[in-house]
Amino acid sequence: MVAALLFLAGPSLLRFYTDWLWFGEVGYRQVFTTIIQSEASLFTIAFVVSVIWLIFNLRLALGSVGEGRPIFTTQQGMEVALPGRQQLRTIASAIAMFLSALIGLFASSQWETWVTWRNAVPFGQVDPILGRDVSFYVFTIPFIQFVRGLAQTLVVLAALGAGALYLVSGSLTSGLPSLLSMTPAVRRHLALLGAVFFVLLATGAWLGRYELLITAHPAGVIYGAAYADVYGRLPTALVLTGISILGVVLAVMHAFTRRNWPIPVAIVLYLIVSIGGEGYSTVLQRFVVTPNEQVRESPFIRHNIDATRRAFGLDRVEERALSGDAMLTREDIGRNAETLANVRLWDHQPLLDTFGQLQEIRTYYDFASVDNDRYTINGRPQQVMLSARELNSNSLPNRTWVNERLTFTHGYGLTLGPVNQVTSEGLPVLYVRNLPTETIPDLPLQEPSLYFGELSNDYVIVRTNTQEFHYPRGDENVFTQYAGTGGLALESLARRLMFALRFGAYQIAFNDGITGESRILFHRNIAERVDEIAPFLTFDRDPYLVLADGRLYWMYDAYTTSDRYPYSTPAGRVNYIRNSVKVVIDAYNGTTTFYAADPADPIVATYTKVFPGMFKPLEEMPGALRAHIRYPEDIFALQAAVFATYHMTEPAVFYNREDQWEIPSIDDATANAQAMQPYYTVMRLPGESAAEFIQMLPFTPRAKDNLAAWLVARSDPEHYGDVRVFQFPKQKVVFGPRQVVARINQDQTISPQITLWNQQGSQVTWGTLMVIPIEESLIYVRPLYLRGAGGRIPELTRVVVVYQDQIVMEQTFEQGLARLFGGDAGGPRAQPTATATAANQPAAPSEGPGATPAAPAIVPQLSALATEAQTHYQRAIDAQRAGDWARYGDEIKALGAALDKMRAR
Repeated sequence: MVAALLFLAGPSLLRFYTDWLWFGEVGYRQVFTTIIQSEASLFTIAFVVSVIWLIFNLRLALGSVGEGRPIFTTQQGMEVALPGRQQLRTIASAIAMFLSALIGLFASSQWETWVTWRNAVPFGQVDPILGRDVSFYVFTIPFIQFVRGLAQTLVVLAALGAGALYLVSGSLTSGLPSLLSMTPAVRRHLALLGAVFFVLLATGAWLGRYELLITAHPAGVIYGAAYADVYGRLPTALVLTGISILGVVLAVMHAFTRRNWPIPVAIVLYLIVSIGGEGYSTVLQRFVVTPNEQVRESPFIRHNIDATRRAFGLDRVEERALSGDAMLTREDIGRNAETLANVRLWDHQPLLDTFGQLQEIRTYYDFASVDNDRYTINGRPQQVMLSARELNSNSLPNRTWVNERLTFTHGYGLTLGPVNQVTSEGLPVLYVRNLPTETIPDLPLQEPSLYFGELSNDYVIVRTNTQEFHYPRGDENVFTQYAGTGGLALESLARRLMFALRFGAYQIAFNDGITGESRILFHRNIAERVDEIAPFLTFDRDPYLVLADGRLYWMYDAYTTSDRYPYSTPAGRVNYIRNSVKVVIDAYNGTTTFYAADPADPIVATYTKVFPGMFKPLEEMPGALRAHIRYPEDIFALQAAVFATYHMTEPAVFYNREDQWEIPSIDDATANAQAMQPYYTVMRLPGESAAEFIQMLPFTPRAKDNLAAWLVARSDPEHYGDVRVFQFPKQKVVFGPRQVVARINQDQTISPQITLWNQQGSQVTWGTLMVIPIEESLIYVRPLYLRGAGGRIPELTRVVVVYQDQIVMEQTFEQGLARLFGGDAGGPRAQPTATATAANQPAAPSEGPGATPAAPAIVPQLSALATEAQTHYQRAIDAQRAGDWARYGDEIKALGAALDKMRAR
């Protein structure tokens, strides 16, 4: 018996103990023990109550069974002894224990409902109908419903079990002349169970009043209680509560009198009120609300608008108006030099493909994703795109246990470059690259090892006698040994055996290279790691790498969410969300720190009470890391989707959807229609004095293509979380993204060139269309990538720039600006697009538009003329390829004129 229990429970106990060790190593054992204690408490309470309740009811029913064992005779004349009272008592007790264990397991899974109810923090906001604090809906109702559900289950099980025993004993029979015949004891027992059930029905009806505020109704125009709910279903729920209480009285009367009508009357009354109330509400909806829907529903639409905006943090959105007809000048371009110096020309997928071809170096390295961030380069904010060079053990050429677990233990370094610069070959300029790492002075990197990341496999063992592969160098490899603090020490044979059993790897116990100093690192995948520590949080889909103080860290955004905020319309599965937690994971040590980014959020405040000390104040985050927090993309996309409707705050406008917006979709010749995604950029917002790191997304009116507004979320620490919307006048037409893409595709210069490239076997890929607000006007920018026939590396070949009714396609963004606004569009540059200076050295950061000249005036003048000459030369080449000989001749003449000007200088 003991051996069987160990066999069944052993793996669970082993995992429990190793998890206990791991939570201690990462510093969150208190979280682990709190969850385990909560689960154990709920299991114990539910199990004990269920056992007592079921056994009491079953043994009460067993009193009707005689002591003897009844004999059943088959048709063949065989006599079979049926279980008697003693045997049935044993069977009933076993069944009760088993069912109670199942109920206890279910109850333990609801530990989060239990602990948040016990530690609930008020929201300080009440619903407009019943006056309850929002915390009652988010924390209290789920717990009451959980207890009510368990109680109903126990009552039903007791009634079924007792009824079965009464049938076996003959105390309960069915048939004519009466439907059911029972002894007074049976009648009393089952009727009292019915009374308890009516108590639970009364509780459900009472809670149903509140559930109306967090429920969608098909006939309603809003989420939550509308007119028919408030004046029909809400009173019905109160009446049902009263009827259910009356049912309790009638059931007790049924138990202690010989009358047979009380419980049937209670059931009939309950059904009449329930069906009649729903019918009354339907009549209200059809004959009172529908003919006057806007007037009747206006107060409730107002509740829905206000609640939804609060729940998604949209009540704090600052609205700004833009004229939409400002004419840009060269001076405007110069004043927005930082914005223009950070226009993102590299898309995630083309850049990821390029990194994979140029910087993976070996087949076992992978770049899982590309992230956007900003760093201070030469004293100026520079938007960059970066990607971690992670080790993918699945790609090892020789996948032995030693290679996967002891030798190839970590990734190495990262690739990082500006978003707007390319080499002369159309490839990205890189500030950080290669193996060993080459970097610029502004981005020092002392510890490039990545033991924790997005691709990290289950476990590795470090500090063994086996050398750890660090990075390749020529025909040889460089090796290292882990010197960090992460992992659990394999200090004894017993511990090695435990982990060998946990991971199903006997090598952990018997490998000679593993010593008492060796450490095992597991839960190295950062998504798995944070979810293991904080399963009650919802995590963003895009963690990002940060280089700070010479080390690598992962930044992970986490959300607190609910689907029970009264009157708030859900988006996806939630109708309340806050970006309340920032998580930082040291890529070398695995140190995981949770910071409360929004301590005013009642849900994270509740979890802070549940897990004291788990969340540190955001102010304690090191400054080098705090400079890289960003407003996460998932919550911004969710807010944008909601704001497209809920920017309308007047009930009449909302009801008629007069000003409905939508996120524009882009459809061109090379891609299916896809909704635009939010994107990060560094720019100076209208009315602000300095550029900052923001995230933005444009809106168009529903079923129209002109631009209506653009939404922006600010990320820099001093303005973090501020959301603004910039709206264009409704009476003016500002070209939207879809219209701009259509105009680009129809352009008489661009379209033939695209056709020519495609005919030559090259693959043309359009990048993201970027909407760049400048002052009170807009510039659209769209990069174009070319992948040669059979080639795998996309090259940034052209940049299309659109301003009002002008469209230009040039080799560089700066050339496009120069063509639109004259001169060099913002200041001197020795090279319009930065070029790597040497094959084995990182490119030096180039100066952006608007840079102050350090040379005499003649130098910028010649630079501008050189840019102009190169522009005309490239146009001539494009015209020649397209067979446009008239334009070719014009451009050659213009090229000659530019050269004459240079000669004159």
